[in-house]
Amino acid sequence: MSETAMPPLRKAAVNGIEIAYYEAGPREGVPIVLCHGFPELAFSWRHQLRDLAAAGRWVIAPDQRGYGQTSRPEAVTAYDIEHLTGDLVGLLDHLGAEKAVFAGHDWGGIVVWQMPLLHRDRTAGVIGLNTPFLPRSPADPIAIMRARFGPDMYIVWFQTPGDADQVLAEDVDRTMRFFMRRPRAIQAAAEPPAGGSTFAFKDLLRQWDGDYEKDAFLTPEELEVFVETFRRTGFTGGINWYRNFTRNWERSEGLPSRIDGLPCLMITAENDAVLAPAMAEPMRDLIGDLEMHMIAGSGHWTQQERPDEVSHLMLDWLDRRFPK
Repeated sequence: MSETAMPPLRKAAVNGIEIAYYEAGPREGVPIVLCHGFPELAFSWRHQLRDLAAAGRWVIAPDQRGYGQTSRPEAVTAYDIEHLTGDLVGLLDHLGAEKAVFAGHDWGGIVVWQMPLLHRDRTAGVIGLNTPFLPRSPADPIAIMRARFGPDMYIVWFQTPGDADQVLAEDVDRTMRFFMRRPRAIQAAAEPPAGGSTFAFKDLLRQWDGDYEKDAFLTPEELEVFVETFRRTGFTGGINWYRNFTRNWERSEGLPSRIDGLPCLMITAENDAVLAPAMAEPMRDLIGDLEMHMIAGSGHWTQQERPDEVSHLMLDWLDRRFPK
């Protein structure tokens, strides 16, 4: 089988947009919905689509709102957490599924941890990959990030309309090679020069020497899938998710601060400098039914860097908590 092979592409009219998704495995039991982050695609879950389906699991991976073959609405507010979680509910309706286990990495992790808070009746369980469940911030998260990490920290930079969109799209091949590298690359971003911002990706991208091979975990064919897609779509859809941090925070007041009575699995990555394993430790006091594991040696792109380990942990937990 080709290293870039995916199940047939399907599309569904969902929540006012058209969602593209990939589906594998028998349509029986509780489905597992795999939610990607930035700058990624459903393709990021290709290994787990294969492995979970081979184990007899019903598995679905969408290109989420703003990405890949899915619609890219113009309004920034169309990418808030209510729309993003609503898309997943709509996808379940389209598939005729009452509930699902939602698994999310990076931004997808933020979305899936909100599912039991906003759509508890549609959520059978949650799997967080790298991204922990965090309580509501005491203040506007963008203001906190600006004060803690500096004005050029990438999430703060992303708030400026059009700027990051243009910079990242100028040379998509270079942008994707810059992001899709092993831990050392991201760890370096967490150590800013004196007076500089942490994770100042705009400056780091400009200064990068372009030496990708020593840190590569994707084959040239796999990398090209990302490059071709983002050349066509640009990055605005994904960046708009970040432009809703403040809106999401404002609208989340009054939501539960704990998750109880719901099976949850948290998988951290030892060398993820953006989402360090220590960030997940408070979850032990916030989730009543939680199992945690750490993948040694992995960086941020865990399901692609260590696909076999991720699939094994997911299937072991699923077999115990959601037996077929």
